[in-house]
Amino acid sequence: MDTQGHRNIDPADQWVLDPETGSYVLRMDPGEAPSPSVPAQGGRRERREQQSARTAPAATPADTSPSSSDAPNRASRRKAKPRKSRKKKVLIWTAASLGFVLVAGSVGGYLVYQHFNNNISTVDVGDAGNKDVTADGPVNILVIGTDSREGLGKEYGDAGSVGHADTTILFHVSKDRTNATALSIPRDLMTDIPDCPTKQKDGSTKVVAAEKNVRFNTSLGQEGRDPGCTMRAVKALTGVSVDHFMMANFTAVKDLSSAVGGVDICLAKPINDPKSHLNLSEGHHTVAGDDALAFVRTRHAVGFGGDLDRIKLQQQFLGSMIRQMKSGDTLTSPGKLWKLANAATKALTVDSAIGSISKLSDLAKDLSSVDTKNITFATVPVIDNPADGKIHKTVILDPTKAPQVFSMVKSDISLTKVTKKPGSPTESGTPAPDKLSGTKAPASQVRVKVFNGSGVTGAAQATINWLQNNKAVNRSTNGGNAPAGTVAKTSLVYAPNQADQARALAAMMGLPASALQPGTVDAAAKANMTLTLGKDFKEAGTPIAAPTTAPEGIQKVVADDKSVCAK
Repeated sequence: MDTQGHRNIDPADQWVLDPETGSYVLRMDPGEAPSPSVPAQGGRRERREQQSARTAPAATPADTSPSSSDAPNRASRRKAKPRKSRKKKVLIWTAASLGFVLVAGSVGGYLVYQHFNNNISTVDVGDAGNKDVTADGPVNILVIGTDSREGLGKEYGDAGSVGHADTTILFHVSKDRTNATALSIPRDLMTDIPDCPTKQKDGSTKVVAAEKNVRFNTSLGQEGRDPGCTMRAVKALTGVSVDHFMMANFTAVKDLSSAVGGVDICLAKPINDPKSHLNLSEGHHTVAGDDALAFVRTRHAVGFGGDLDRIKLQQQFLGSMIRQMKSGDTLTSPGKLWKLANAATKALTVDSAIGSISKLSDLAKDLSSVDTKNITFATVPVIDNPADGKIHKTVILDPTKAPQVFSMVKSDISLTKVTKKPGSPTESGTPAPDKLSGTKAPASQVRVKVFNGSGVTGAAQATINWLQNNKAVNRSTNGGNAPAGTVAKTSLVYAPNQADQARALAAMMGLPASALQPGTVDAAAKANMTLTLGKDFKEAGTPIAAPTTAPEGIQKVVADDKSVCAK
């Protein structure tokens, strides 16, 4: 009872099993007639057995003997295999989705509840997103966790903060729906924020001016920027167009972790962080509510105490939460599903193109086939910002590795080897062709003459400078403009005895196998290979073709990995 004498009823408790039909029915009040039922698991035989059990005579003391007690067991073994109703299938398609989209990628719950539509908040991002809910190609969703403290009280800091892009994950789902990459963008990454048109309450549009060399997290909240501004900033940074966004605040982590019954985490050492209020011993724990929020917020007690180490904690948490949401404990529990969907939709803000339960469920069903074994969490490769001096507060893109990762995402190539289901299409990120496989010569032995056929003035010399200064290819020379003028594709011509040099140069520059043109006659000992830059050449250090494997040393982990422990 509440203070005014009204009964407080958990909506999950209103779904009860009707023994007459074997179905779940919604009873808003004990005196009301039930709503249309949702079939429970089990077939007609199971319901007939339930009815028979109700009409059977009461057990006598003799009925408790071992021989007679075996009868119910034999009957249960004869039961038909439970069949999932159409509504139950829809439920399973969508239930595991919403939590990951929030804390990284999916939608869920009882779609029969129109109530959920009223929970969802939307933002019109204009042409920053995709109006189509699903598409035939890859799907890119920007998952934004804001640091807004709204509704959390003074103990969580600045209650009046507008909320910045504290956690940002570019969630890329492959065209064939066999794999996904969740790419974390550090909040302290120095980047440019482009001009951003934002919709105002009166229907007008206000353009928030661009800024140069600022923290990425200011792409949201600062100067009135909305999530569409963050979407535009991500495209400018990565070259990847974002289709939709989903945003949640701190409350989402507390409520969702509680709704699924807690999230399993692992600590390689004890953590006692007074700033995040996390105090846990070494080993495995199940966290929910305030403890879950403290875990994803803590950073001073792990690693080097920075945001990059906190990202690792968040990735461990998200991977574990995905596994929990897709587990039988969640999918078969009406109470958990209600609480999960209710908490998720209340905490969720999305772009208007997917701003309803039906549209979110369409998106979820389209993406739900991705196996957790094929979901890779990774962090955008960065290095310390030289402008900070000895006090490293911000980071910048790794000039070599970051373009390769962006190129893989843009080209729909998985960052890890894809575990395929039987009968599924050829995996993304196929093995490297033979021309790129084999030994590679040391940089000091690579000899190449670079010709400019790109149409960009100075491209050959810029490439030579990059090869010599960044890759130690000191035996590189400028051949000037290509004899054939501007050419469409970059090519590397080499002799059979220069194959190891060609493979080394191709790896450095990100050349596709199609660019390598082997000759038939061996070259002289000190002869140069011939590299002709084409119109597909962007700039030195940017791969011409996406690599087939992730750069060595980047931070990544698979969502299905249960062995990850925070250090």
